[in-house]
Amino acid sequence: MIKLLGISGSLRRGSYNSALLRAATRLMPADSVLETASIRGIPLFDGDIEAQGIPPAVSALKNAIVSCDGVLLATPEYHNSLPGVFKNAIDWLGRPPADVKRVFGGRPFALMGISTSAFGTVLSQAAWLPVLRTLGTVTWFGGRLAIPRAPSAFDESGNLKDAAVEEPLRQFLAGYVQFVRQLRAG
Repeated sequence: MIKLLGISGSLRRGSYNSALLRAATRLMPADSVLETASIRGIPLFDGDIEAQGIPPAVSALKNAIVSCDGVLLATPEYHNSLPGVFKNAIDWLGRPPADVKRVFGGRPFALMGISTSAFGTVLSQAAWLPVLRTLGTVTWFGGRLAIPRAPSAFDESGNLKDAAVEEPLRQFLAGYVQFVRQLRAG
């Protein structure tokens, strides 16, 4: 069984990226599962807070990452780059620096995203690459999922309604799970 963890980079309750992760949980290949986690509750990084101890929300997310086979980041795109709240969460996950290898090192990561723009999240995903490289992840490059025009993909309840999005999402997930399987097989 392949266990993936999906993390949405948005705090908004009606987030399209969170909705995309919820859809992904239904479309996972056989013998795999996608659980989701939130960055809600992670404070702005502050060395004074760190000196008092790692916040519980950060510790919980670290433990969730360590217990999975791979991580799927669902990233919004803000001003042609990655969201500050998402980067902040990743910065916290690398604290103290000794935890970087335990949390990120050699762990398979993949990027996907959906936005209201006509270009999807191509630039945000590109902005994540040096961060993921620095952290020592094994980033999957076998597929790209950067979905444009988010409002037309979901119904009023936040359920995926667009078959033109569902099939590429299904294929993306199958490719990523296969990548994780191959890494596990060594």
